[in-house]
Amino acid sequence: MPAPYWIEPNSGDVEFPDVSLALTEPDGLLAIGGDLTSRRLLSAYRSGIFPWYSEDQPLLWWSPNPRYVLFPEQIKISRSLRKTLRQQKFTISINRAFDEVIQACAETPRAGQDGTWITSEMYNAYTQLHRDGYAHSVEAWKDNKLVGGLYGIEIGKVFFGESMFSKQTDASKAAFVHFVKHLHNLGLELIDCQVHTAHLESLGALPIPRNQFIQLLNKFCDSENLLSNDPVDNLAI
Repeated sequence: MPAPYWIEPNSGDVEFPDVSLALTEPDGLLAIGGDLTSRRLLSAYRSGIFPWYSEDQPLLWWSPNPRYVLFPEQIKISRSLRKTLRQQKFTISINRAFDEVIQACAETPRAGQDGTWITSEMYNAYTQLHRDGYAHSVEAWKDNKLVGGLYGIEIGKVFFGESMFSKQTDASKAAFVHFVKHLHNLGLELIDCQVHTAHLESLGALPIPRNQFIQLLNKFCDSENLLSNDPVDNLAI
């Protein structure tokens, strides 16, 4: 089996090898090393690649096949979630508390995971991307307390979801539905969900071949970004 590609840290060259070179097992590992500069991260996402590693590992870059995505117009809303949305249990905002959202995503326990992949290095890198206008957060509030949310990267008409958290039933789902409908109204074409989770599958995420995913990135990533860094309060659908 061929070894993953090695990237020299701080080399200035932010290009990645072709994703077709990613290992089939485990889960599309493509490269090791490099750094988390904004330029490299944006190059990675634009190329269909994302970082995912633990504190005790080197920086690992992945491009799984198939890729799980959500087309905004195909979002699924269950009967119970529709009831939650009708009752307006949560107030939804955008870019109101980015740092708090990514911190909550790092601290929230997850089934089958020991610790978090959102290292301090990742935290610093994505908060910088937020300051640069590429990373965005969505928040669900209850009684003025942050109870759910998500964050990710926008490039053109594609949103690359990174992580979600929920402290109350349906909080992250409500935030996600509001955000997807808002993005769809703005003209967003694709949401990258990276890999399968039952949570995202229930909302309409589905697998597509990696080469099709890359074709969609080539089609939609070169457009102007749709979101600004300005906070949006009381997001309605």
